[in-house]
Amino acid sequence: MEKNLVLDVNENPKKVKDWVLFAIQHILAMLVACITVPQITGLPVGATLVSAGIGTLIYILVTKRKSPVFLSSSFAYLAPMAGALALGEARNIGTVLAPHMTRNYLAVMIGMALVGLVYVIIALVVKAVGTKWINKLLPPVVVGPIIMVIGLSLAGSAINNVTGGTYIISSLTNAKEFVSWYHTLISIGIAFIACFVTAICAHYGNGKMLGLIPFVIGMGSAYLVALLLSIIGFTAGVPALKIINFDMFTAVDWSSVGAYLNVTPDKWMLGLAITENSTFSWAELGQTTLLFIPVALVTVCEHIGDHKNLGNIINKDLLNEEPGMTRTLIGDGIATAVSGSLCGAANTTYGENVAVIGVTKIASVGVIILASLMSIAFGMLAPLTLVLSSVPSCITGGVSLILYGFIASSGVKMLIKEKVDFNVTKNIIVASIILVVGIGGLVLGFGDVYKNGAPTGDYVIQITSTAVAMILGIVFNLILKEPKKVEE
Repeated sequence: MEKNLVLDVNENPKKVKDWVLFAIQHILAMLVACITVPQITGLPVGATLVSAGIGTLIYILVTKRKSPVFLSSSFAYLAPMAGALALGEARNIGTVLAPHMTRNYLAVMIGMALVGLVYVIIALVVKAVGTKWINKLLPPVVVGPIIMVIGLSLAGSAINNVTGGTYIISSLTNAKEFVSWYHTLISIGIAFIACFVTAICAHYGNGKMLGLIPFVIGMGSAYLVALLLSIIGFTAGVPALKIINFDMFTAVDWSSVGAYLNVTPDKWMLGLAITENSTFSWAELGQTTLLFIPVALVTVCEHIGDHKNLGNIINKDLLNEEPGMTRTLIGDGIATAVSGSLCGAANTTYGENVAVIGVTKIASVGVIILASLMSIAFGMLAPLTLVLSSVPSCITGGVSLILYGFIASSGVKMLIKEKVDFNVTKNIIVASIILVVGIGGLVLGFGDVYKNGAPTGDYVIQITSTAVAMILGIVFNLILKEPKKVEE
């Protein structure tokens, strides 16, 4: 088979400088998850970065360095995490406690441990019965559209990041400073700088360094522009130009040596559980199980889809051959359990990092390992954590236009490569249902999550649109039989 990779799985860059630059691209690709998930849940950013690095190293070890996957925080578990944290609030209604002291951190940790257990159990089942059922349940006509859905379902998130939002939040005053449409247009302009520079480097830098680090150059260029505009904005008092939030740097007392390290108990999940007197009632185990287990089954499906997509890019069958689905599931599961104890967020195979490999053709596991170590360093050192956190959403949104689109395009590429015949009515129906349900956002929710006595809009059990689309695709593919050919 013709080699289409710059660096294969078992190959490493020859120069240390190149190695570092290639690894930084994976840090930038997973940045959205490792910053956004803790911001939404209120969990530590630094610990989330450390967990992504440690989780990836665990995965690499379990899979014997055969699969170049970077694990990052999963958005699929936001609702279960919110529900688990709220269990403490429900138990302490009527007591006089600070809001943060009613959050059930231990429930989140136990939930993530249950997720890891589900992965390991499924892995053992796969080891016992084999993986032939995967190809039967997930043929190219199902997997291709699902990969397209994974990419296109993120399109709304990318556009929201590109526009930069409507408000600037000051971390010092926690006040909303309204900005005009000028801010939105400037954010879009910076996003397009990141997108255009990345695209130009990737396209015209074929075989050159520009083509190997397009995301570093694209995001770096856009960040410099945003930095210059932000300096002018804060100096001249022009809110529309405040693209980078400098308050996060001035809010820290840098005179303390401890401020430079994320090592205090409040920066780690177990520390929060202990210092905030978080308790777990075993009567809540059933609720916790219902919150996390159904989502675990969903993310197993996403795990399979991501590995099939990556395998298609690097011309290796990662599930049926080396390292095999048993190892990939165990690596992912253990990583999630460990991550839950460190930061509370689940680790998962990350489509953006798969897209980076697809664009750059660098599949080196050595690069992934260095990216993991760098993620740990960024999470442990507070100044580096703040630097990553300061990257404006419009910049990540700009490159996401390429990353998310590449994921979707990979699905199309799989359909072409596998020669799926869309003259066959069955194939048209299966693909159509998957695309409409997945992109349309059909989510199945069961049971309301309450906070302070009122429903939050989250569900105890929530099946994402991607999972619903995959389930329906599998069902229709199995039900619809090929018509028998009439012999002449």
